[in-house]
Amino acid sequence: MKILFLANDDEGLYKFRKELIETLLKDNEVFISLPYGNYIEDLKKMGCTFIKTEFERKGTNPIKDIKLISFYKKIINKIKPDIVLTYTVKPNVYGGLACQMNCIPYLTNITGGIGSNQKDGLVQKVVQILYKIGLRKSNKVFFQNSFNMNIMLDKGLVKEEQCKLIPGSGVNLTEYKVLQYPENDTVDFVYVGRIMKEKGFDQYIEAAKYIGKKYKNTRFHICGTFEDDYKQIVEELNGNSIVIYHGSVKNMTEIYSIIQCTVHPTYYPEGLSNVLLESSASGRPIITTDRPGCREVIEDGINGFVVKEKDANDLIEKIEKFLSLSLEERKQLGINGRRKIEKEFDRNIVINNYLQEINKVKQ
Repeated sequence: MKILFLANDDEGLYKFRKELIETLLKDNEVFISLPYGNYIEDLKKMGCTFIKTEFERKGTNPIKDIKLISFYKKIINKIKPDIVLTYTVKPNVYGGLACQMNCIPYLTNITGGIGSNQKDGLVQKVVQILYKIGLRKSNKVFFQNSFNMNIMLDKGLVKEEQCKLIPGSGVNLTEYKVLQYPENDTVDFVYVGRIMKEKGFDQYIEAAKYIGKKYKNTRFHICGTFEDDYKQIVEELNGNSIVIYHGSVKNMTEIYSIIQCTVHPTYYPEGLSNVLLESSASGRPIITTDRPGCREVIEDGINGFVVKEKDANDLIEKIEKFLSLSLEERKQLGINGRRKIEKEFDRNIVINNYLQEINKVKQ
């Protein structure tokens, strides 16, 4: 078979779909359409045929979006794939439309909530209309959490028989092994992800300032790229022995090996947080919000603590609660998290679901 992936980001495709691509490459040709980035050469070395695709992830220019549909239609006509796999909003919508125009089967993955704030404003209504059109003939729509699935069902954007719930992107349990828990003189926390307001970065920085001043043995790490205007703030705090900025990190195992807890105070519409999955798989306790995409991973008091959204004071309280635990109690939270990941979030579960749907197209 010829299998075409449509995505908007090479890092996500490589880090979270690599095992699926490896499996498909054994008996099929795999094409990947997305913008060029740091992981494209890795994907090409695996055996993928790369098709450079230019588009703005956040842009709303209708002319550019029409060009994207035309581009997708053109490459589908040229490759003639047997099936197309799409990820994130624009590939899902415009890739779905191109597949419909060419009568090509396609599988859709809803990687997050509908829009950035999930309110029924004008932009949201437009996105919902586009989703309804783009998904209407999808052979299967994969959802990463039940909240997003139920919303789209309630709004009539998908049909029940199209829907399938999967455990996010899952975790490669071989790649993310339980790491030795650090017994340093310092207690290290980490924020991992795009540096933006909706990921709870304001609350993380406020907590870091307060805790770092009160508890001299604490350090707060930051891993990620800037999406909002925080660069100056981070640069000012970086190197003051409390906040340590690592930039974009390719091998997160190196970071997880030195930290004791991952803090993810997001109120962004997550699909299912890979940060939480990978941290927990590594045997690290987590502190996160009770919202879709996070609540599936956290069990309050079992593998970490739940914090209120947009509430720096509550985050400070939960961090202090973590600091009050003994080293053995912290380790146990991490062990509990690993057990949960092994039981519910093995990446092989996701791969098997994809193979089932691809095999249906073969028949």
